[in-house]
Amino acid sequence: MILLLGGCAEKPQEKVFRVGMMSGAEAFIHIADGFKERMNELGYIEGKNIFFDLQDSGPEEVQQVAKKFVEDKVDLIFAFPTEPSVAAKAAAKDTNIPVVFSLAGIEGTDLVESLQHPGDHITGVRFPAPESTVKRLEFLHEIVPDAKRVWIIYDPNYPLAGPSLAMLRPASISLGITLVETPIAGIEDIRQILSDKARSGKIDVDAIFIMPEVLTQTPECFGEIMAFANKHKILIGGAMDYTTDLGAVFNQAPDVIEMGRLAAVLADKIFKGTPAGSIPVVTPELYLRLNYKKAQELGLEVPEGLMALAREIIR
Repeated sequence: MILLLGGCAEKPQEKVFRVGMMSGAEAFIHIADGFKERMNELGYIEGKNIFFDLQDSGPEEVQQVAKKFVEDKVDLIFAFPTEPSVAAKAAAKDTNIPVVFSLAGIEGTDLVESLQHPGDHITGVRFPAPESTVKRLEFLHEIVPDAKRVWIIYDPNYPLAGPSLAMLRPASISLGITLVETPIAGIEDIRQILSDKARSGKIDVDAIFIMPEVLTQTPECFGEIMAFANKHKILIGGAMDYTTDLGAVFNQAPDVIEMGRLAAVLADKIFKGTPAGSIPVVTPELYLRLNYKKAQELGLEVPEGLMALAREIIR
């Protein structure tokens, strides 16, 4: 007697992936939305074959969150921006857990060996801070060509500050701009510096330029800087999108949803067997946004070339 058992064979069980997601700043939380959206398009259905654990943590908590994900033995850690990415790499160093980062600076950190071969167990989508910082200063010069003294208030301990300044200083000389550098350690420093300058009556700067670091872009700190700029009718050259929404005349930055979507493609490659460290780091496109309404309030003429270049104009 021949028994036909082929129809009784069990189907192989579908792999279920668990992703630990580390967000280090509320302003960038939509990166997670872009990541989930693209993963869904690639066939990863949340609650079916993939589960996400999103943890929004401040600088003091990122190491603890990264350690928890390692202890939970997740299949991948997705981290953004720079600080969570660095913490995730360190926590997963002696494991086989891959890390994908987004909106993280690779300059001034040891995140990757190189763009083409990030090495270890990590890859991601970088934030091109130094080159974008130089380009933003060029935009500022186009909008305010008579600006000779540009004020930069920044946290010197932030990893991207040093590499960005190294490129910004020679660029400022070529543009005929003097950078008025003011290092700070916290919001109280900002308040004191702005108060002293206002009280002295010697503003002595023609524009304010936001550096690619976190401290001056927190709601509290940027609010203080913006209030000062409004009172004294000074242009602010912003960094990320929300700085333009809050009153900076312009910014140039990646699209945060796109940053998540690009990272999802890398995660998919990893889940399909490609070692993370062999996948080249992605550099995203940068987009110019103009706050034309603010420029008009300041009596500034925005060149037609910049208007044509802008992805979005706030009127």
